[in-house]
This record gives sequence, C-alpha cells and structure tokens, in this order.
Amino acid sequence: MKDLKHLFYFEGLLQDANNDLVRQAKNEGKLAIGYTCFHMPEVLLNLDKCFSVRLRAPNMGTMEVATYYMCNGSCEYSRALLERAMEGNYKFLDAIAGVDLCEAMNRCMENMELLHIEDPEKKNFFYTNTDVAYSDDEDSVKHTVEQLRRKVLNKLHENYQVDVSDDALRKAVKEHNEVCRIITEIGEYRKLPNPPITGYEFHVLTLVSYVCPKYLIVDKLRETLEEIKTRVPDPKPKHRIRVVVVGSEIDDPDMIKLMEENGALVVADRFCYGSFPGRQEIILNDNEDVLTQICRQYLQATECPRHCAPHRVKHRYDFVNKLVKDFNADGVIYEQMKFCTYWSYERTLASYVIQNEYNIPTLSIDRPYRAGTSGQLRTRIQAFVENVEIKKIKAKRESVNKEDK
Repeated sequence: MKDLKHLFYFEGLLQDANNDLVRQAKNEGKLAIGYTCFHMPEVLLNLDKCFSVRLRAPNMGTMEVATYYMCNGSCEYSRALLERAMEGNYKFLDAIAGVDLCEAMNRCMENMELLHIEDPEKKNFFYTNTDVAYSDDEDSVKHTVEQLRRKVLNKLHENYQVDVSDDALRKAVKEHNEVCRIITEIGEYRKLPNPPITGYEFHVLTLVSYVCPKYLIVDKLRETLEEIKTRVPDPKPKHRIRVVVVGSEIDDPDMIKLMEENGALVVADRFCYGSFPGRQEIILNDNEDVLTQICRQYLQATECPRHCAPHRVKHRYDFVNKLVKDFNADGVIYEQMKFCTYWSYERTLASYVIQNEYNIPTLSIDRPYRAGTSGQLRTRIQAFVENVEIKKIKAKRESVNKEDK
C-alpha cells in the first residue's frame, strides 16, 4: 500500500515523551498533566488550559537505577518510567495523576515523588493518586466521583485556577469525542477482508492521540481518515491470519509490527494504550451531574482485571468473543508484560476459557516492555499462525466433505 501521508510524522512524535506538539502546547502556556492508566479519566486532564500526556518510555535502554529503587520483580513498564523520570525526561509536566491500581505503579509514583523528579521551579506541581473501584455498581460510581473531584479537579483548580465547571467538562468531552470518532471510524476499516490500514499503522495513530495535545493532532488525524477512505490495499493480502490482541500495556508499535511480520494481522487492540477501551465516545445527558456520568461510563467501559466482580470477569470474556466476531478474527493473542500482577492471573485463566469454552484459537505469551526484536516471541507467533492455518484448512475440507455427502 501507498504510505500514509503523516505516518512518518506520527512515528517521530512517539520518539520522545516531550515531543514537538507537547513543546508547542507548553510554549502556548498550556499545562501538561501526565498519567498512565485508563482509570484516570483522560477527559478530566484536558480541561480548560490543560492537556493530557499518557506516559511512555520510548527507546528505553537500561533500567538498572530504577531496579535499584524498586526490584527486578516489578513490571518493566513501571521501572522504565521511573528510569526516564530520574533522567529528567518528565520535567515538562505540571502534575502527575496516578491511580492506586497495582503495587508496581504505586512504587513507581512513590519513588518519583520522593526523588523529586519534577522541575524544582514549578512551585505548583503536584502528585495525586486516586483509589480505583473493583466493580461498576453505583457505590463504586459515587466513590470514584468523590476521589476524582477531591484529588484531581479540586487540585487543578486550587493549584492552577483551572476551570472545572460543568460547562468546562462538557467542552472537554466534546473535544475528546471528536478524536474518539475519528479513531473509531478508522478502526472500522479493519473489519474489511483486506483492510486499507495495518495494525501497526492503527496503533501509531492511537498512540499519538494519547500522547499529544488533542487540539494540535486532530486535524492530521482527520486528514488521515479521509486518506484511508480512498486508500487502495495491496491486491493480495500479506497476512495469513487475523488476530485480536488482548492484554496489558503496549505502547510499542514494534510489538504489533512483530506480529504482522510473521503473518498475524492485528485487527482489534484490546490492550492498555489501545482503542478498546479508550477511544469510545462519552455520551452525556442533561439530567445528571457531568462528572458522575463520566465516571459511570469509564467504570462500565473498563476491561481491566482490577474489576474482579464475577459479572465483570464474564463481561471481559464475552467482549473478546464479540471482537473476534465483529472483526472476523481467526484467533486471539493474550499478552502480558512480565511480572504484571493483574494480567498474569487474567491471561492464564482467560486464555484457557477463550480456547476451550469459546472455541477460539488462542496464544498466551508474556513479554518484556520492549519486545519488538524478541526471537522467542517471533518463533511462538510463527507457530501459532501455522497452527491456525492448519485448523482453517481442516475446517474447510470438512465443510466441503459434508456438502458432497
């Protein structure tokens, strides 16, 4: 296929947390609010003069110093962020909004605060850490509303005089929804038998929408959508099977590229930093407090194994099954970053359930933070692709035999 016009530019924006568009927004007097998790509602960090930056550690090398402060049994994502923070890569931030979700990220944020990784000249800089509910019932909604109003909205207003009114929230939701609509519409093209966009390209687009000020990236995303509408795919698809990728944090497009180089086209991304969840619109009504509506929809949309209520576990299985059907996938790849507490349990059980109870071919892998060059993963993905291909051939042969009879 012909290269996307802005793809090289988008890839460049992913090479540094403090990228060109972040610097441009800062020069315009905007406030950069760092965060890491879906459970910190992104839309709340884009109020008024603020913009959100979902933290990554691109081109990560050694994590020796961060490992000293934490331990080598902590997930590499948390250690990579701490390493980069100690190197001074996040001094452009004006606040960090964390969540009390897992022990590794708690220690990461705790060390950032103790080591004062922020710019010392920023006297109003603040850290905040909100509690995350275990389910989506109304008590959980009320708890989340209280946490976010007290620990996020009030702090933004007190420290930086940010407008946190309902009108400001509605404006932020409107801007958020515009980006979500574009990413979702692009994603719909992945349902086609021969999509005009690869999983790698889609992941790049999704990532830039997380790490760049939305008002500076939305025009190029919109242009890219129009380009994809008329983009002509290669006559003969390069992929051999179609897969849904499910699991923990992936902010490295090379991981997706690795899968696709070995014949597995990624058609849906149900992982942290992907589009499911995160790029679905927030629908507001005029009958209820705006913050309550936002919190309820985030709690209902989350696919995180932190939500351990039985109906939420079943929901996650059913949602993966729905993605497989909607995107005409041949199988599922369950991935988990090494030492990720929640996903180590989820991946082990879910990969069995999806394979044996939903009858969907499933590959289960754990991986390092940067896995794009992993020979072991390459071999396992190749074997999975071949296995699924053989099953498809057998199923087709059996279907033909039945028709002949």
